[in-house]
Amino acid sequence: MTHTHDEDQERIIIPDEEGEEHLFDILFTFDVDETGKSYMVVQPVESSEEDEEDEAEVFGFRYEDVDGEFNLYPIETDEEWDIVEEMLNTFADNEDL
Repeated sequence: MTHTHDEDQERIIIPDEEGEEHLFDILFTFDVDETGKSYMVVQPVESSEEDEEDEAEVFGFRYEDVDGEFNLYPIETDEEWDIVEEMLNTFADNEDL
């Protein structure tokens, strides 16, 4: 029942279409009260460890936490993407302080 933290950074492993597993940093999670859904924004660990000047690629997912296991779902609607992008902009602004 050990949880690994790298500077308090939670990580998650997400397999791609080929089933290859990739390690991601969880940037933040948030809930949308109107829809009752939860979202997670992640960044590949590889990209964050490379050049800090490069705009790192981030990914958003809708997720459900089932007994401590995250089930991730692709975000499919523009409305959901708008919410995620708004949260991401807020997160990015706060990180620059």
